[in-house]
Amino acid sequence: MSDKGSLKAGTKVRVIGAGLAGSEAAWQLANRGIEVDLFEMRPVRETDAHVTENCAELVCSNSFRSDDSETNAVGVLHRELRNSSSLIMKCADEHQIPAGSALAVDRDGFSAAVTQHLNDHPLINIRREEVTEVSPDEGPVIIATGPLTSPALSNYIAKMTGSDKLAFFDAIAPIIYRDSINMDICWEQSRYDKVGPGGTGKDYINCPMDQEQYSQFLDALIEGDVAEFKQWEQDTPYFNGCLPIEVMAARGRETLRHGPMKPRGLTNAHNPAVKAYAVVQLRQDNALGTLYNMVGFQTKLKYGNQSDIFRMIPGLEDARFARLGGLHRNTFLNSPSLLNPDLSLKSAPFLRFAGQITGVEGYVESTAIGLMAGLFLASELTGKPMATPPITTAFGALLSHITLHAVSETFQPMNVNFGLMPVPEDIEPPRLEDGTPAKGKQKLFLRKRNRQKAYTHRADADFNAWNSAL
Repeated sequence: MSDKGSLKAGTKVRVIGAGLAGSEAAWQLANRGIEVDLFEMRPVRETDAHVTENCAELVCSNSFRSDDSETNAVGVLHRELRNSSSLIMKCADEHQIPAGSALAVDRDGFSAAVTQHLNDHPLINIRREEVTEVSPDEGPVIIATGPLTSPALSNYIAKMTGSDKLAFFDAIAPIIYRDSINMDICWEQSRYDKVGPGGTGKDYINCPMDQEQYSQFLDALIEGDVAEFKQWEQDTPYFNGCLPIEVMAARGRETLRHGPMKPRGLTNAHNPAVKAYAVVQLRQDNALGTLYNMVGFQTKLKYGNQSDIFRMIPGLEDARFARLGGLHRNTFLNSPSLLNPDLSLKSAPFLRFAGQITGVEGYVESTAIGLMAGLFLASELTGKPMATPPITTAFGALLSHITLHAVSETFQPMNVNFGLMPVPEDIEPPRLEDGTPAKGKQKLFLRKRNRQKAYTHRADADFNAWNSAL
């Protein structure tokens, strides 16, 4: 932790940006008795992706991804957020909708709830105005403006960091009205019939393709007209975790069949004997079940092309689109070279950064960094020392990656994953229930499962020890 002794308890904190990270940071600070001015430029200044003025609006998917804390790093992060009294996770849990083993939310109900909680907190003042620069004379600041930081503030940040901005493109998938999907062709099923939170094992609508249909669809994707990039967007790399569907298609004719259109774990309820060559999955997008988004179908295709091409998908011939796909520019810092382990800027420690702008990718990852930025600043202002979370936890793995362990020369946004944690020493050998060694495919399965559990169980124990000391 860096020494910033000029800050004193009772100082009002400014949090810039009321997305997931900013909302979480403000909540954590206020719950520790610290007054917060939470700045949100919408609706005074709009963005290319938002459609409401609510805090924590979800502009891409409505999924918080896997909620499995036994075998998945994202599920571990969910658990750690819940155990840290996260506002974002509280509202997500209250507004969850069926999505197999994932945690998906009614996006409007979720963001409305976050906004209401923030408005109701006596120590949080939401200010609807654009911030273009900050000064240490006004006290400590957390910038959590996310991937859609305004040009004026982006320019200021670039000057403050003394480095060029890094940028990538993040794409939005289309949303379809449920009653326009042909269920005589499509069927409801989660992959491998897996039941998740609030789900039934039939939480996705599946659209099957045979080989000829897949080939024709692929040709149309590759040949489709895409929206032109602006001059300042040229040569900006995509983030591999959210590639446009047409970019994936151009990488090889089998890419989509092994990615968002993989048929594994799915059986056509209308014709169980025939294996689909490829499958397009649609996931429920609101609590009413009237809207479904196309999983993995982020796109830069022009709107006219999108409607024509996506209606080639069996079952979507008459699809009506509540929202077509799009693409927006994301910005992020080269955090390993710029930030201290407490998320403060090395060259101006009154200033902290949180959320996607620090180089994490994903809703829950952004939330976690916002939560930690709030905790670190609250610790400093209240004079209560706070250690950083262990790297064996999801919190610590993310924090360590963006501030310590990533290579600054090749730094790119990262989702939470077990690869950010050290390998556990006590992984159980693959054995059957009777204690005999497993063999063949069962051995491979148990080895993987035991390895995952070694990570998650260690993370749970280490997080609880760290959290109890706060």
